[in-house]
Amino acid sequence: MARDYYGILGVGRNASDQEIKRAYRKLARELHPDVNPDQEAQERFREVSTAYEVLTDAEKRRIVDMGGDPMESAGAGGGFSGAGFGGLGDVFEAFFGGMNGGGGGARKPRGRVQPGADSLLRTRLSLAECAVGVTKHLTVDTAVLCDLCQGAGTNGKSKPVRCETCGGAGEVQTVQRSFLGQVMTSRPCPTCRGAGETIPDPCRKCGGDGRVRSRREIAAPIPAGVAGGMRVRLAAQGEIGPGGGPAGDLYVEIVEQPHDTFVRDGDDLHCTIRVPMVDAALGTTVVIDTILDGPTELSIPAGTQPGEVSVLRAHGMPKLRSSSRGDLVAHLDIVVPSKLDGKQADLLRKYQSTRGNEHTEVLSAQSEHNSGLFARLRASFSGR
Repeated sequence: MARDYYGILGVGRNASDQEIKRAYRKLARELHPDVNPDQEAQERFREVSTAYEVLTDAEKRRIVDMGGDPMESAGAGGGFSGAGFGGLGDVFEAFFGGMNGGGGGARKPRGRVQPGADSLLRTRLSLAECAVGVTKHLTVDTAVLCDLCQGAGTNGKSKPVRCETCGGAGEVQTVQRSFLGQVMTSRPCPTCRGAGETIPDPCRKCGGDGRVRSRREIAAPIPAGVAGGMRVRLAAQGEIGPGGGPAGDLYVEIVEQPHDTFVRDGDDLHCTIRVPMVDAALGTTVVIDTILDGPTELSIPAGTQPGEVSVLRAHGMPKLRSSSRGDLVAHLDIVVPSKLDGKQADLLRKYQSTRGNEHTEVLSAQSEHNSGLFARLRASFSGR
């Protein structure tokens, strides 16, 4: 014989959803096991919870109105299923009046469709590629939309159904006693993982996830002026989200390869030029094969001292998203010959005899002469 679910809640057969809800709240306050530990009250609470589940489901209520029992037809047997202990959102609302602000007690389920995760890919660039910019064609292993179910996660024309564990809430609640009183905690439903629905007949290709792993080619435009460690963001080129959700972003991290001649410091380029002693004394011109400007002459003035620097303004790296550029800084290394033949030694002695009182000196590290190297280095970097 079909159970009288209307009678269990004490409402008429024409009761509205709101009237059924109010009746359930009233009975839940009286019969909940945390309020009334009596065994008979607990059994009565299970009956009330089952009746509420049946009468708030349109299809189950239709079966009741036709004289049937949806819980028996669903294989529930002669007893009550204990529904209402899986999702306590309405019980919580019955006690606390919907404290979450929406009047519905529990939060809404997050749904199956979720945004995709961001991805990270590293690519190596030469110094020249960093200077001029380049489009890199990369292969990425990522999550893409399932072409069989188009993200739905279902097999054929089947559809998701409400999760039986949480009743579609996406979370389950437990009430615990503590020295502060009754404490209610919520956690994502372990069956639907917070989606509020399950897929009884999942897609045979993606298993219900709505996406599959695949390798695909992308073209990554890298702007001029990037440096090692920088990341270029490619919007919506990351992983497709669960359920066919919007794709995340793809970040391409730059790994800058060392250059044979230049060392980069921010937007400036540094190199070392070995200058023979005679050229340093008489002055000379050297040609540097720069990154962006090709062969460029650098004048080394007569009397150049060891450790001095010579700067080519605006011959360094381009500044990112700017028309200006850094400098090229040439560090001058004066090369003194380590071996001389007799004729060369005689020439130097004759030169020495013309220099008057010049002789070797021992100076303090704080002397103006000896600190000139550091002063010149500071001046070269500050532009003075």
